[in-house]
Amino acid sequence: MSTAIPIRPRRLRQSAAMRRLVSETRVHASQLVLPMFVHDGPDDGDDRPVSSMPGVVQHSLDSLRRAAAEAAEAGLGGLMLFGVPAHRDATGTGATDPAGILNRATAAVTAEVGDAVVVSTDLCLDEFTDHGHCGVLDAHGSVDNDATLVRYAEMALAQADAGSVLLGLSGMMDGQVMAVREALDGAGRTDVATLAYAAKYASAFYGPFREAVDSQLQGDRRSYQLDPANAREGVREAALDVAEGADIVMVKPALPYLDVLHQVADASPVPVWAYQVSGEYAMIEAAAANGWIAREAAITESVTSIVRAGADAVLTYWALEIAEWSSR
Repeated sequence: MSTAIPIRPRRLRQSAAMRRLVSETRVHASQLVLPMFVHDGPDDGDDRPVSSMPGVVQHSLDSLRRAAAEAAEAGLGGLMLFGVPAHRDATGTGATDPAGILNRATAAVTAEVGDAVVVSTDLCLDEFTDHGHCGVLDAHGSVDNDATLVRYAEMALAQADAGSVLLGLSGMMDGQVMAVREALDGAGRTDVATLAYAAKYASAFYGPFREAVDSQLQGDRRSYQLDPANAREGVREAALDVAEGADIVMVKPALPYLDVLHQVADASPVPVWAYQVSGEYAMIEAAAANGWIAREAAITESVTSIVRAGADAVLTYWALEIAEWSSR
């Protein structure tokens, strides 16, 4: 018996070809940024697997170069480099040492891939300090915001000199964008762009990352990262970073904060990115390994939802795989 239903949305879902044709959100390789870790061992040493992130490693310099070339060949938009130093101290001096692991890695990757992919670097002290915090500590053991800005400015110049074209300001210090922008411009490096981790939350989803960078953190970062309960504050932080000159702003983590991502994207005059963090990665990998979810479908759905919420680009550890799948 025919029913008079004039509007039937299912007509646009009846085949894979039709669904592809009317898809509202598409993820391209050029929208993906691959985070990469490099350890301070022999340049031709072995990769060191990150046990909580299956498939992710701390690269040696040689393997980092090869992986960067592979990423460029796959058409990825960018790389985000994190250093894992052998030595740490209270002020993170390795972060500004031209021979420090992150700066050496940046120079090596830039020489390998040139302008084929955007080479960006994490600008934060946490990997380089023996206390694991993102800044310099005062006499009471608290992070000194303004003293930390001095170190960030020094880091910015060191990373720019090493070849980074996009600095990822992830420390969540007040005024960090302005301090870095002034340092860069004062040194004539107006060509170097800034990515502000504007809405970076004090999240439980960073656990595997701390293994990946061998973090020395004791305690937490709740005095400078955002309270997970606050959405308006995330939008405000993004607006402040734009006002200070940020070229791109970011929300981190991604999936637990899609509401914040959407609000920031609606308000921002500059590109908005999101970081699909280590805990998001580890959860899906663990569930897939147990046969509880379909791995490729879950990965694709998760990244699609981040783009659908408003991200112009996504930092994800699955960037290479997603690029391969999207080219099918």
